[in-house]
Amino acid sequence: MNPAYMREALDLAREGRALASPNPMVGAVVVRDGEAVGRGFHTYEGVDHAEVIALREAGEKARGATVYLNLEPCSHQGRTPPCAEALIAAGVARVVAPIEDPNPLVAGKGFRKLREAGVEVAMLPEFAAEALKLNEPFVHFMRTGRPLVTLKTAITLDGKISAPDDNRGWITSERARSHVQELRHDHDAILTGIGTVLADDCALTDRTGMARSRPLMRIVLDSQLRLPLDSKMARTVNQDLAVVTTSASSPDRRKALEARGIQVLVFDGAGGRSDLRSTIGWLAGRRYLSLMIEAGSKVNWAALESGCVDRIFFYYGPKILGGLEALPLAGGIGRRRRSDAIRIHGITLHSIPPDEFAVEGYVDVHRDY
Repeated sequence: MNPAYMREALDLAREGRALASPNPMVGAVVVRDGEAVGRGFHTYEGVDHAEVIALREAGEKARGATVYLNLEPCSHQGRTPPCAEALIAAGVARVVAPIEDPNPLVAGKGFRKLREAGVEVAMLPEFAAEALKLNEPFVHFMRTGRPLVTLKTAITLDGKISAPDDNRGWITSERARSHVQELRHDHDAILTGIGTVLADDCALTDRTGMARSRPLMRIVLDSQLRLPLDSKMARTVNQDLAVVTTSASSPDRRKALEARGIQVLVFDGAGGRSDLRSTIGWLAGRRYLSLMIEAGSKVNWAALESGCVDRIFFYYGPKILGGLEALPLAGGIGRRRRSDAIRIHGITLHSIPPDEFAVEGYVDVHRDY
């Protein structure tokens, strides 16, 4: 086995960023006599899986070859026939992959089918962590039935996201904000609260200019349906905007928003607010694998306190606001004792030269859903 070909398979899989969802990103390299004779990566619109594309390019050279994949080949009939059967039919001698497919319909069955047909299956566990991280939203969705939820915010060194009087300008640099756009591009959906929309008139679009398999679904928590019809959100709708409200909101406002092509979802939550958990369930039912929350202090705390957040991504600007009136990243009542603080583990620091950084980590919570 040559680890360089597994590295190439992972790099090929990344070509499917935002193009493969709701499927996983997969890259395939067919190697015969020390030479790569076929390559492929999956895009949802392209339908064919990476293995089939690579085998097609390899042609007869696939017989007796080794195929490197970043994920176990599928073994069930979906939009396409099982890739395990395609590999067997092509006469490959060996399949190398670092991890099993977490999809319960596969989960080792693809490897078993290959072995039963006389195809050698070899694992490269040293690439397992990278392979899991690459398809983290897909893996999470398959294990939990819910999209991976990331809470993102830009924050000063003293934990503030908003000044009390004037919020013109930015906490972070253009370079950091460009990084945020890359993060948006990697998500299927993005959510904010109506307070942020009214204050900033934000569009919350993917501004990378790169292709996607489907539009970034924008969601606004808006219990009273205050979203202005002339807002950037409403003016740019293209089957990519949903407003989550309550049963107490105005029927006339619902009709006006729906007439603009905006989906209105009625999910009643505690305290007369829109329900975040039901919103995440709605996304799950439509196979959105990942959700990023970009909101204000109240929504941030509601998301954390509800146990909906899986991951944080905090961008720190080298600034201090101070004072008691500047808003913290998470408001609300908070936790009253230090021993009850929400804990974060698996911390990764991302340097953003010259003076900024982002903190990525995972929320340590016990969920009941």
